[in-house]
Amino acid sequence: MQGYIHEQLAQAGGWLPFDAFMAHALYAPSLGYYTNERPKLGRMPSDGSDFVTAPELSPIFGRTLAKQVAQAMQLCSVSEVWEFGGGTGALAEQVIGSLLRDGVPIQRYVIVELSAMLRAKQEATLAHLADKVELQWVTQWPDEINAVVLGNEVLDAMPVKLMVRTASGEWRERGVVADDSQDTWCLRWQDQATALRPDIDVPPGLDYWVEWHQQAQAWMRSLGSRLQSGAALLVDYGFTHAEYYHPQRHMGTLMCHYQHTSDTNPLVGVGLKDITVHVDFTAAALAAQDGGLDVLGYTSQGRFLLNCGMVDLLPTGSPNEQAQALKLVHEHEMGELFKVLALVAPANTQAVNDAGGLIGFTQFDRTHTL
Repeated sequence: MQGYIHEQLAQAGGWLPFDAFMAHALYAPSLGYYTNERPKLGRMPSDGSDFVTAPELSPIFGRTLAKQVAQAMQLCSVSEVWEFGGGTGALAEQVIGSLLRDGVPIQRYVIVELSAMLRAKQEATLAHLADKVELQWVTQWPDEINAVVLGNEVLDAMPVKLMVRTASGEWRERGVVADDSQDTWCLRWQDQATALRPDIDVPPGLDYWVEWHQQAQAWMRSLGSRLQSGAALLVDYGFTHAEYYHPQRHMGTLMCHYQHTSDTNPLVGVGLKDITVHVDFTAAALAAQDGGLDVLGYTSQGRFLLNCGMVDLLPTGSPNEQAQALKLVHEHEMGELFKVLALVAPANTQAVNDAGGLIGFTQFDRTHTL
């Protein structure tokens, strides 16, 4: 990976803006974090993994989410589910299994996956369902989607620009250069003056490290231009705009994950650890609206799962699965940090509203805070 990054730096004139560096670190063919053969998802460092997501934590997550998927499929008159970034295939297995058990007519489940390694894992996980529902894998957007779209921890892995606003009011873009002062090859930060200005009202008097989510916003607009009928449910950790850029969070949210530990230095262990940022859900919702979608729900993961009936589904899990499922809703675990954003194609908005809305947002909907 060092040679690859050195080559990219040379081609870029010695300085890589952070969004380009993050894209290389995560997605460089066969070398990036999400494209190499190292394990990613698991419960413990002993299995070689770096972090755990909700579907791996407890299958009750996917079984509960499937209740919302089923309602959205019925209200939007669609028979397909599209998942972006399928992980190990655990979420797909849980959702498909629940829909089939409940007699929901699902014809096709499509996973948009860039990682060949993860696709192979997904295919193995879902092999026992191949004769019950059509399974398909793609690597790029179709022209049109008529489905319920799922994205669990997708937006947080999209490259961001890093902008630094000094207390004096000067804006600079943060990038990466090779550190020639060291005996061994390493990287360091370097800021450059820039004419770019993120659409962020930064309070005066503080040095600010700002993550600008241009790619995530472009992804949301692309979703809006393609989702002709159906809904989208996006689950991720993040905040509203006001919370994200609060003065107490002036050093940003950039984090790295390796063997279930976290740090804030993406310039070491490149390709070996995950690089992630929290989601600005206000910016995501506005971009979705720009793309033509309607925002019909925003709440915490904990409230969403309880609204969808997770308590009633607890007996379907083993004692350990039930105990782990509680972490999904507890505020000091994943219940509050993670949020759920619901989007609906305009063709289906009236039908959803006539039905009283989506079940996951019947109580404690926070759309007004966006």
